[in-house]
Amino acid sequence: MDTQTETKGEFKNWLYWEEEIFEHETVGPFYFKKEGNSYVSAFRAARKHMNGGSIMHGGCTMTFADFSLFAIAYDHVDRGVTIAFNSEFLSGPMIGQLIEARGEVLRAGRSLVFVRGIVTADGVPALNYSATIKKLKPKV
Repeated sequence: MDTQTETKGEFKNWLYWEEEIFEHETVGPFYFKKEGNSYVSAFRAARKHMNGGSIMHGGCTMTFADFSLFAIAYDHVDRGVTIAFNSEFLSGPMIGQLIEARGEVLRAGRSLVFVRGIVTADGVPALNYSATIKKLKPKV
């Protein structure tokens, strides 16, 4: 999948998937970049990400984790879908916090990629997860 580079603001020079409308325009925008030998994903928590209790909606946190697992697996997957996703909520992010995700590819095979990661809010663990990506054939 083709990436675009953000040209302004806090995430200038970070990457995103323009064709991922839900993650970039509806819920996000979410971004990622190479950091050492792996990738970090990030966004700034805004009012639209919060639930009625003024903490980040769990669905938003999980959507970001799903986005980040593809960033973590960026060097292993051109096109794929999430086929398994397990997570535990650890804390509730608040408006204004920097939400980041880091992780690792545990195994990358011919058709499956196994990833684990953690989402943090200003460095405080908010959600840990493990997931499996099924690789898809490139679009023709």
